[in-house]
Amino acid sequence: MQWETVIGLEVHVQLATQSKIFSASSTQFGAEPNTQACALDLAMPGTLPVLNQQAVNYAIMLGLAINADINPLSVFERKNYFYPDLPKGYQTSQLEEPIVGPGVVNIQLPDGSHKAIRIHHAHLEEDAGKSLHEDFHGMSGIDLNRAGTPLIEIVSEPDMRSKEEAVAFAKKLHAIVTCLGISDGDMSQGSMRFDVNVSIRPKGEQTLGTRTETKNLNSFRFMEEAIVLEVERQIDLVEDGLKVKQETRLYDSDKKQSRSMRSKEEANDYRYFPCPDLLPVAIAQDHIESIRQSLPELPDAKQQRFIDSYGLSEADAAQLCDDRATADYFEIVAKETDDARLAANWIMGELSAKLNRESIAISHSPITASQLAKLLLRIKDNTISGKIAKQVFESMWQEGSDPDDIIEKQGLKQLSDSGAIETMVDEVLAQNPDMVDEYLAEQVEKKKKKKFNAIVGRVMQASKGKANPGQVNQILQQKLSR
Repeated sequence: MQWETVIGLEVHVQLATQSKIFSASSTQFGAEPNTQACALDLAMPGTLPVLNQQAVNYAIMLGLAINADINPLSVFERKNYFYPDLPKGYQTSQLEEPIVGPGVVNIQLPDGSHKAIRIHHAHLEEDAGKSLHEDFHGMSGIDLNRAGTPLIEIVSEPDMRSKEEAVAFAKKLHAIVTCLGISDGDMSQGSMRFDVNVSIRPKGEQTLGTRTETKNLNSFRFMEEAIVLEVERQIDLVEDGLKVKQETRLYDSDKKQSRSMRSKEEANDYRYFPCPDLLPVAIAQDHIESIRQSLPELPDAKQQRFIDSYGLSEADAAQLCDDRATADYFEIVAKETDDARLAANWIMGELSAKLNRESIAISHSPITASQLAKLLLRIKDNTISGKIAKQVFESMWQEGSDPDDIIEKQGLKQLSDSGAIETMVDEVLAQNPDMVDEYLAEQVEKKKKKKFNAIVGRVMQASKGKANPGQVNQILQQKLSR
């Protein structure tokens, strides 16, 4: 039997406010445990929450960016459950009347096709604290610094049919929230987390299958791995005559395994009721319109501008617009080098690969946009070759040094003296007569080019990569055509 995968996402985005959603405590990441939790965050008796207006404005910005309804009246409710890092015994959230209603996010898939993913709603809520297990030898520690950090939870409809669509949707949301500036989107710090709902059904069937929810995935790669694993697990169960249980699961990215966490709760399990400490949130239409007028350039508009202004392909423009930091980095390099194609190639190639290997966001890159631009200018003015530039890039990454200083200190300037290059070519030809004879005798153009490139390689090797490749090619062609 052929199976169809059905996927829906719940995306938790930490909002980039200076203080928490209901208290004045700082939201800064990385502080010592429990140093950013006030009496309200600790659920001390007699404390009352005060709603952070900036969190409301950020939620409105998101709603406008995804063409969603902004509800003129929204209500905070208490979601009741017990967990050690939830000191109040409930989470202040929204259920029946969220701030953002139905919307849509348009995604572009790897094959270039487009698809609209419906948004069911997005609601404001507070984050819980964090349980720490590593350093307590059989016990758990509780850090409440994160408790009360404002979140916007974006809930999609089950419109995705593959891991590729789910990742494309997650990346598009990441691009939107970072372009808006409502979140830094740093998944390594928990600024964006994904809960993935997965079910399967026979192809052509309309009824949804039993779904599971895999919680707290904090990277696109982990999401993709978790989806693949869960789809395979569900298919194996059903084909063995067993039933899929509706449950919450956790994914272990180190072991590449998932495990059951608990049976899946329904809304009535949480005994939601309106929060008696918070009034309904009334939003005037003129306030919504003023926020609409202040929205920055959104990813789709930015992508089209990159295509029109910089001559980039749709795929390259989409990749560079994945998040605001990457787009901003590219624009600096493109403008300072006056070469958008070269800038895009290096950012999507060498820089992106290095960032991925080191698990570093581009906003924390040890090589700034201006430093990379300076390196690329040295390729353009023939100071160094593209191959040597990669060596300089590595030194810049490790040392944080200026590219000119590295080139000078390591003696990496490209050899462009035609007389010196000609002497080197003559020596290589004299030392490799067999290669010359084979090249001259070859009649097949493709093979002839390959043999020519092999001789070029010998010259470059002899120059330790410093000879200007264009000049080497030109002089060799002159020598071998005689």
